[in-house]
Amino acid sequence: MIELGQINTLEILRETDHGVYLIDDEDNEVLLPNRYVPEAFKIWDKLEVFVYLDNEERPVATTDMPYIKRNDFALLRCNQVTDYGAFLDWGLVKELFCPFKEQAFKMKPGGWYLVHCYLDEKTYRLVASSKTNRFLDNKELSVTEFEEVDLIISHPSDIGMNVIVNKTHLGLIYKDQIFKDISVGDKLKGIVKKIRPGNKLDIALGQIGYRNIEPNAERIMQELNDNSGYINLTDKSSPDAIKDKLQMSKKNFKKAVGTLYKQRLIEIKPDGIYLA
Repeated sequence: MIELGQINTLEILRETDHGVYLIDDEDNEVLLPNRYVPEAFKIWDKLEVFVYLDNEERPVATTDMPYIKRNDFALLRCNQVTDYGAFLDWGLVKELFCPFKEQAFKMKPGGWYLVHCYLDEKTYRLVASSKTNRFLDNKELSVTEFEEVDLIISHPSDIGMNVIVNKTHLGLIYKDQIFKDISVGDKLKGIVKKIRPGNKLDIALGQIGYRNIEPNAERIMQELNDNSGYINLTDKSSPDAIKDKLQMSKKNFKKAVGTLYKQRLIEIKPDGIYLA
């Protein structure tokens, strides 16, 4: 089956004046226009192509890869706004349409927006929506506490930053857990720190290598990862220096360092702390 809005591996069936026709294992065909046809090819060669609708609403293949596929999320630039909606640059000749009803905020040319791409069942067209929350569901979670997850930064709130978890769930990073600059659309790794009542997900930035550790130790690991694996602090550093860099007391710092050292996650040297 040829999947609209996805990358398909298809075989070259025959050559025509307009390009080559590709076929899947169910004998469905789609045209690959001349501009995308390889200079050298043989019948039955396999090609990876993206399939979408052309300007006449016919399925067409391209070897260009879009910035977003069906059922995915991405930060896209708005190229133009018409009486019908906004048109977004997704890396293909034909722009991706976002109807006014699917805009969380009115889009403007030149603006960047986090959107979800989906197949409209009524029109059978690929369209975008910046109302991303409606494509997320926390009723049945597919993640557990301390699990490493893929994140997409979604939108800010009064208490932190909302994130898309594994392209499936909605999560939140609290303000006091954000120790570096992050922007809408950023793709990062994180950890499910806690699952609260109602399947609300508390997320922490970072890698799985330091799960199950207390917050101050987690903060030190985050700082190490952000600074090429080194912090110029030791147990002889002043309380002010520790507070300035890590926002914690010297007592808590020493306790957290001890925790990380016991777990063999760090090395302690005279000039500072290193990732193991």
